[in-house]
Amino acid sequence: MKYYRVHMKDCAYITKQPRGIFTAVGRLVSSKTLTEEEEKEYWRNREYFERVLPVPPFYEKNNPDGAITWFKDNEEAKDIWDQMTFYREMCNKYGVKLYISECDEIPGEIVYEDAFQIAVKNQPEDAAISTKELHYQKV
Repeated sequence: MKYYRVHMKDCAYITKQPRGIFTAVGRLVSSKTLTEEEEKEYWRNREYFERVLPVPPFYEKNNPDGAITWFKDNEEAKDIWDQMTFYREMCNKYGVKLYISECDEIPGEIVYEDAFQIAVKNQPEDAAISTKELHYQKV
């Protein structure tokens, strides 16, 4: 199975890995970049995705292992990704460059798994991961 994650270039303090797309848009909210209506839409989207996409339980403990999540390349994850138009649109509108990293093997030690994603820690330095800029095109 293939795995992928969509992220910014800058790395998170805890994981030492690039911050994911949910964090990218969350930072736009924190910095008061979004309009009032966009911020309302952000909270609607966040509530929805927290309901339909399981939030790995290690986040409740402030992610002590520094795990990062990767989408599985399957129909369930594809459906979630297709629904994430708001996140892609906000990154595109506000100039947040996104990248997609892909790998054919599990990129570390699995600490969590569900139908959509895996979370791994201890990513090997020599992991075969390809990364390229993600170009968003509105459909």
